[in-house]
Amino acid sequence: MSNEQKAIKATYFSIIGNTSLALIKGAAGFFGNSYALIADAIESTTDIFASFLVLFGIKYSSKPADDNHPYGHGRAEPLITFLVVGFLITSATVIGYESITNIQTPHELPKSWTLYVLGAIILWKEYSFRLVMKRSKETNSSSLKADAWHHRSDAITSVAAFIGISTALFLGKGYEAADDWAALFAALFIIYNSYLIFRPALGEIMDEHLYDDLVEEIREVSHQVEGIIDTEKCFIRKAGMKYHVDLHARVNGDITVKEGHDLSHLLKDTLREKIPELGHVLIHIEPD
Repeated sequence: MSNEQKAIKATYFSIIGNTSLALIKGAAGFFGNSYALIADAIESTTDIFASFLVLFGIKYSSKPADDNHPYGHGRAEPLITFLVVGFLITSATVIGYESITNIQTPHELPKSWTLYVLGAIILWKEYSFRLVMKRSKETNSSSLKADAWHHRSDAITSVAAFIGISTALFLGKGYEAADDWAALFAALFIIYNSYLIFRPALGEIMDEHLYDDLVEEIREVSHQVEGIIDTEKCFIRKAGMKYHVDLHARVNGDITVKEGHDLSHLLKDTLREKIPELGHVLIHIEPD
């Protein structure tokens, strides 16, 4: 299974899971008098649209290079990540506003059975986070990583709701707003997570150097190629699930131009064979 197929499969998993949970949370929150659960349902609803965006971004960024896009369409992925972050911030704003409104409005205590619903949701969402995060690491997908953090933020909001409802039920009348305070805390946490998702995507768009481990791996593989004496500059840009590399390699200064040309192609082919996540590799030959 290719990286693109893995990422698409993980996104379908997110869409189905978020749709089911949005319905469950919404119903449980409405009948169980819990705004924290309703807030959770709002976030899961935005997660559905965000996952569809991720699906579109992965499919579009996987399109092959063409005359207008010689490096492929990978940069669509961080752009989709920005939109996903926008969904997160929007849902956090809605949850925060409604939480503050409900804190000021007297209402009934949540039903105790909502805790069982939340317990199951927390376990499922943490499992979803770990599964999708694993796929994002396997595929080097920034938008899939954002989707994984949607699951984690959903789990955190559910934990906050669990604590809020437990507090309200344990302390009783007069503490009904504990549920709403929990939802407000969850909204702040979602905004914080939004920044954590946004920052690496911005670095990808700006060609920020974030890949020291990959640079070291490229140098190690290069030294295994006969005729390559050493490597100098190594610049890496990420686009979608691929890394594009500009590498300066030192060779014997007495070899012919053709030998240097053949050696650069050998190095390029070796790098792409040993490190499959590499896309375009540009080799600049330096005489030793």
